[in-house]
Amino acid sequence: MAKYLLIESRDPFDSLDSQYFPELVQGISDRGNGTVLFLVQNGVLPVRKGSKYSEAMSRLIRNKIKVLADSFSLKERAISNLVEGVEIADMDRLLDLLLEPGTKAIWH
Repeated sequence: MAKYLLIESRDPFDSLDSQYFPELVQGISDRGNGTVLFLVQNGVLPVRKGSKYSEAMSRLIRNKIKVLADSFSLKERAISNLVEGVEIADMDRLLDLLLEPGTKAIWH
C-alpha cells in the first residue's frame, strides 16, 4: 500500500479540472492506498458548508479519506463554517506529511 498526499490549490468554481480532483482522490484511495487531501489557497473553497462542492468533500470524508484545510487560506477567505470532518491544519503539518518516508505527492 502506497501513501499519497494530494494537494489542491485550485478553485473548482473557476478551474474546471478541479471539479474532477475529488474523483482522482477517491480512485487512489479505492486502490487500497493511504490517501490524504490537503487544501490550500482557493482549494479550500469547497469545504465551506453549503457550497456547491461541499458534498464532494463530505463524500471523501465518509469514505475515510483525511481532508485537511490550510488555516491561513481559510482565514484569508473568511471561511469558518466547515464541512463536518474537515481538519484545520497549517503549513508545518503539510511539510510533515510531505517528508514522511514513502509518501507520493501530487500538487494540483
